Amino acid sequence: MSTIDERSSDSAAESNTTIADLEHEGDVAADFLEGLLDIADIDGDLTLDVRQGRAYVSVEAEDDALRLVSAPDTVQALQELTRLAVQNKTGAFSRLILDIGGSRDVRRRQLETLVDHAEAKLDEGASQASLPSMSSYERKLVHDIVAERNLISESYGEGADRHTVIRRR
Repeated sequence: MSTIDERSSDSAAESNTTIADLEHEGDVAADFLEGLLDIADIDGDLTLDVRQGRAYVSVEAEDDALRLVSAPDTVQALQELTRLAVQNKTGAFSRLILDIGGSRDVRRRQLETLVDHAEAKLDEGASQASLPSMSSYERKLVHDIVAERNLISESYGEGADRHTVIRRR
């Protein structure tokens, strides 16, 4: 069963992507993911949402059925496959976010821990602290966490080497 929670989005408006476009992207992604889950014989409920200018697809299950596909690297790979499936069907680049079994909350807590360690280095006198390379979505989460702590963050590098550097104000 799929549901949509519509939220206004400045980011969507800025990129000329409408809420309806993002909802369609979510529907296409849900169809693709339902097919994958059926092939893998995994039961899961899909929820579609629009958040911060992106389609957001969440897969949840009552039992431990998602355990095998909720590891961060697996979710990242499935997200990329789903984005490609959406792009193939719609002809438009997809920035959708996939969450499986709460994997995004787990990753946010891990990123908060990385920022904790970076902040400790700053407390010890370092002028800046670099985090490891990560995806654009993860860097965005880091920038949000850092801003909440009244610190400054910037991303450096290209492609797979792009990482975040944190400093005090």
